[in-house]
Amino acid sequence: MNEHEWQEVIGAVGLFALLLIVVSLTLWHFTVGRRGREARAERNEYRRLATDAVEGQRRTERQLADLGRQLTDLQSRTGSLERILKDVE
Repeated sequence: MNEHEWQEVIGAVGLFALLLIVVSLTLWHFTVGRRGREARAERNEYRRLATDAVEGQRRTERQLADLGRQLTDLQSRTGSLERILKDVE
């Protein structure tokens, strides 16, 4: 092989290596981007679940407070009814 043919071989190998590097970096870039989007989606899902859980706890607290008021009212009425029944006896 003469000097010109070696230059062509070295140039072809270099071009192939450059192409391989560019393709590898492009694939890596898209993979990292996809992982980032998936991580963001997962964080958003956890955030939504946490928000739903907090809202459920607030609803439960309101219901418990309402039930507490109703129970207090019922105890008051029962006490009044007991006093009336004792007076009637």
